[in-house]
Amino acid sequence: MAREAPQGSEFFEMLAQLEDEEKYGLIKEILNPYAGNMFVTPKEVDAVIDRLTNIIANALNIALHPGVEGGDINKYAY
Repeated sequence: MAREAPQGSEFFEMLAQLEDEEKYGLIKEILNPYAGNMFVTPKEVDAVIDRLTNIIANALNIALHPGVEGGDINKYAY
């Protein structure tokens, strides 16, 4: 945070005066509302999600558009 704050600003000076434990507490307080929603996933999750999105999108296209047939499903993928 100190690198991003303009040098000489009140915020920069306040950060410079904080002890390590106080800095840790500040960071913990800022991240606390968001840390509960974070978790680590394996690398393969991205690939699995990409495949599942294509499957769901193709199923919706076939179900909702009568002109789309099985051979056409990947024609509309990005």
